[in-house]
Amino acid sequence: MSTATSRRGDSRISPVFLGIAAITAVAGWAVWTDFASQPGFAVFLFVTGAWIVSLCLHEYAHARTALHSGDISIGAKGYLTLNPLKYTHALLSIVLPVLFVIMGGIGLPGGAVFIERGRIQGRWKHSLISAAGPLTNVLFAIVCTAPFWLDLLDGVPDTFRYALAFLALLQVTAAILNFLPVPGLDGYGVIEPWLSYKVKRQVEPFAQFGLIAVFALLWIPSVNQVFFDVVDALLRALGVHDWDTYWGQRFYRFWQGTPEIPVFTQ
Repeated sequence: MSTATSRRGDSRISPVFLGIAAITAVAGWAVWTDFASQPGFAVFLFVTGAWIVSLCLHEYAHARTALHSGDISIGAKGYLTLNPLKYTHALLSIVLPVLFVIMGGIGLPGGAVFIERGRIQGRWKHSLISAAGPLTNVLFAIVCTAPFWLDLLDGVPDTFRYALAFLALLQVTAAILNFLPVPGLDGYGVIEPWLSYKVKRQVEPFAQFGLIAVFALLWIPSVNQVFFDVVDALLRALGVHDWDTYWGQRFYRFWQGTPEIPVFTQ
């Protein structure tokens, strides 16, 4: 196989990703048309599928930015195919984030793609590689909330509206958590190139515990309340009401019983 052919294969979109995207699209259609006899299950498939798609795009953004910054090994690792099975830690990148959505409605940061940082020169490039992932979540949140802040919801079925609002909540929580300057998260990766060697050596042993520490803090009621107050404030600024996200999560948790479709009131 020639090098050019190999490189094209390295960036060819994976059938696994296309399958996930297809399931998401079909589930979204079922929610929109009220085709499913159990709208909650359709909402579950739609939101979960869209969430996995966003996780894949998050990791792809890291990989693509690293490739253009000098790490030409990215393609051979399969990161440009959007295949979640190619990630260094598929459990951390896909399985745990989905479980946390199911358990608590939190967009837990995933990770990871292995980037050979030694191939990359320049602190700004290192920072941009780390920022690329959560910026994808920000973009996803803007797209999900666009019908709300552009006042384009006339004719949109209520159930689809609620599902979109809950998906937006996940993207906002993921963006906030990812941008925290905590070792092991992308926010720390943004500032790490600008820290002294001594500080980086002192912080390095704690990187593997950063995500666990953040999750533990979110279990503290007062911290959890402040966090979701910030999330709700951002969503309200984007036109998404607490009503929307509440019912989105209710429909998402179909195993708790499908609620009657409420009528939205301002």
